[in-house]
Amino acid sequence: MTKLARYLKPYAVLILLAVFFIFVQAMSDLALPDYMSKIVNNGIQQGGITNVVPEAIRKSEMDKLMLFVTPSEKEEILKNYTLVNKMSSDYDKYVKKYPILSKEPVYVLNNIDKSEIDKINLPLGKAFLAVSGIEKAKENAKNGVIEFNGKKIPANMDLFAIISRMPEEQLLQIRDEMNKKFEVLGDDMIIQAATMAVKNEYKAIGINTDRIQMNYILHTGLLMLLITGLSAASTIMVAFFASRTAAGVARDLRKDLFIRVQHFSNAEFDKFSTASLITRTTNDITQIQMLLVIMIRMVFYAPIMGIGGVFRALSKSVSMSWIIALAVIVLFGIISVLYSIAMPKFMLMQKLIDRLNLVTRENLSGIMVVRAFNNQKFEEERFDKANQDVTKVGLFVNRAMAILFPSMMLVMNGVTLLIVWVGAHQIENSSMRVGDMMAFMQYAIQIIFAFLMFSMLFIMIPRASVSAERIAEVLETEPSIKDPENPKQFDETQAGTVEFRNVSFKYPGAEDYALKDVSFKVLPGQTVGIIGRTGSGKSTLVNLILRFYDVTEGQVLVDGVDVREVKQEDLRRRIGYVPQKSWLFSGTIKSNLKYGNDLATEEDLIEAAEIAQAMEFINEKPKKFDTEIAQGGTNVSGGQKQRLSIARALVKKPEIYIFDESFSALDFRTEAALRKAIKEKLKGSTVIMVSQRVSTLFNADQIIVLEEGRVVGIGKHKDLMRTCPTYRDIALSQLKEEELA
Repeated sequence: MTKLARYLKPYAVLILLAVFFIFVQAMSDLALPDYMSKIVNNGIQQGGITNVVPEAIRKSEMDKLMLFVTPSEKEEILKNYTLVNKMSSDYDKYVKKYPILSKEPVYVLNNIDKSEIDKINLPLGKAFLAVSGIEKAKENAKNGVIEFNGKKIPANMDLFAIISRMPEEQLLQIRDEMNKKFEVLGDDMIIQAATMAVKNEYKAIGINTDRIQMNYILHTGLLMLLITGLSAASTIMVAFFASRTAAGVARDLRKDLFIRVQHFSNAEFDKFSTASLITRTTNDITQIQMLLVIMIRMVFYAPIMGIGGVFRALSKSVSMSWIIALAVIVLFGIISVLYSIAMPKFMLMQKLIDRLNLVTRENLSGIMVVRAFNNQKFEEERFDKANQDVTKVGLFVNRAMAILFPSMMLVMNGVTLLIVWVGAHQIENSSMRVGDMMAFMQYAIQIIFAFLMFSMLFIMIPRASVSAERIAEVLETEPSIKDPENPKQFDETQAGTVEFRNVSFKYPGAEDYALKDVSFKVLPGQTVGIIGRTGSGKSTLVNLILRFYDVTEGQVLVDGVDVREVKQEDLRRRIGYVPQKSWLFSGTIKSNLKYGNDLATEEDLIEAAEIAQAMEFINEKPKKFDTEIAQGGTNVSGGQKQRLSIARALVKKPEIYIFDESFSALDFRTEAALRKAIKEKLKGSTVIMVSQRVSTLFNADQIIVLEEGRVVGIGKHKDLMRTCPTYRDIALSQLKEEELA
């Protein structure tokens, strides 16, 4: 994967934008359980009262509270309140808001900040609990007597008045005992318990507590909706930037892969099969693209959610952290087992897809041969075998992955039950709040999902890594045929000259030479024929002229220059090549003929088609040169395809023409007319014809005879009939002796 990392560099800005929105999304998702906890704890259980610093409190109630705070706390509390009574200037303003003011004075909270509220929140909470505890004790007194500070006191007596007259030492003792009782609750539980007393005080004052609760729930719920909207928008933006990045990288990889393959010589094509190159350009790059989309979305999101979830969960309950640790250990075990089982199969998958593509391509390309030999059943069985192999591996991997999700759900549901069971006991013991337990549950699920995301990423990486290696293998393969650093220019005085000097050649990896010590020279304007039995090296010889392969020994010179010392583009620009296997591209007749010369005029196309004897069937087409051609020329006959291939080379108007068995699909009459036209129209050009037919080469200025990769005869037809037994045998096998005279 690291070999392809450079392809991410142009998309650094998009990746950074994706990371930014991932952070926003993660923070939003992490905030939602906390708000849900607040709705349960503060909105439902506490009636919307978030702290125990009341906005207003009766003077009589404040006096009771002050009995249970220290002198410094009393001073801090009272400085934040203003006593309002009938004599106050703003009495009329407050009496409407607090109706009880008409009967007794009220302390009204000043406009203070949160830090000041936090200072007095806990002392007031403890004081509220102490006061409400005494009042409940009076209500539940048995036999009209309550026990306080080790003494039995009649319930009808004003206990608060008694406490107010106690010396400071006794008050300190009472506060110490009170704090010891409250320590087991914890600060949050103290505040939550004290809110009921604050709510009762609000009712006594005349404040609508139902409105307070509804306003809090609506306000918090609205915030949750906004955060959810922000998370959704961030998710969309992350998906957009991730998709743009992955699609861009895939496009660049396909482009570079195609360009690299375009520069491959035949030696590289012998190393990589066509089916494999197609798989690498399509399926393998798709694997990389899919991984990039998921990686960009998860590789940052999962850690933020996992780590953030742990911290948030610990803020709700440290004592239940072992549940999350247990869940992660179980998940890690499940994923490790699946990873070890599925990994080898992922590596095998791409090779099997290569094989399936190869079988499919061979079958479709050779469908006529398959039908001609009635081998449809055999091909079906061959395809079925390749298909079954892919299916078996795919099913195995999918079954392994199918186990993963139910296992994850089992762990997740088990964790949920465990949290509820343990949390219920802690709620019962007043050491945890219901909302905090629910938030802890949400965070635990988020942590498990983050781990699941990471695990899925690591499951996808092996298969994508295999694909990346296969792509990198092609990109890192240097073409064996390269342009020189300091290319030479052709000698224009020798334009059209082709010379072989002691050329020997063997294919990469082969032991035997395909050509051995071949030497000849073709002069400008000459027509030269190359003939020999099957496998004698005829096509190999012309491939060396075009530099599809480089010679093993010796030199091939075009226009007086070694073909290895000039640019391939310059070399091939001087040559018009008609291959042994004619190939047409999807498009029109015109687009195919102009393939070698985009600037060719209509007159050039007509002239080339007339020489190639193609005008006859072109004129029969309703659209003439605009007639559609299917891929590979499957909608025209073999002879028509061959004539269009010849016309394509003629439109190029090069110095040298190479016809490699280019007349094999033509009848003798058409071939004779074609050779006559070539002789008349291409007088100034060098023409090299490779043919099995002796009749094709009768009038050649020079015929080169090959036998097992060696030149066994060079001369004109009549001379070779006398001096070259190989040529004579070939000729007599095709025509009668009187026809060869």
